[in-house]
Amino acid sequence: MFEYLPPLNEHNLPYPDTIHPIVVHFVIAMVLFAVLCDIIGSFTKNSKFYEVSWWNLAFATISIFIAIIFGQIEAGLAEPYAASVSTLNIHTILGWSLSGILAIVTAWRYVIRLQERPQLPVPYLAVSVLLVGLVCAQTYLGSLLVWVYGLHTVPVVEAIKGGLS
Repeated sequence: MFEYLPPLNEHNLPYPDTIHPIVVHFVIAMVLFAVLCDIIGSFTKNSKFYEVSWWNLAFATISIFIAIIFGQIEAGLAEPYAASVSTLNIHTILGWSLSGILAIVTAWRYVIRLQERPQLPVPYLAVSVLLVGLVCAQTYLGSLLVWVYGLHTVPVVEAIKGGLS
């Protein structure tokens, strides 16, 4: 069965480069922008900001699941060495948790949208700010995996293939 799979390249991937970071950057930007629009809309009382926020959250919720799929594939192919395993595990758990949290926040935002409220509830804004904090923490962990531990970088892939564990 494995002979039908494409060979792995110098990044230890069956495709040219990692896809997870590309998709996840859209999620990060959309969540941050959605919360920013909600805050600006709350201060300016301009409902157009709420509409922009809603659509950003909706697309971020769909995109985070695509990011997780590629993240799981790429984490499985990374062959992480001992020093990176705990960070990768925390990043994975937080990623799955964020997908659920983001889906709940988006559903909450949808209910608020249906009610056509002129102002967003303060508890919703507070949870949105907490969501931004979780996204920032997750971004930090992802940055560690690439820039400190070098997962899927050519030198680290070569070292692992050469016997580093």
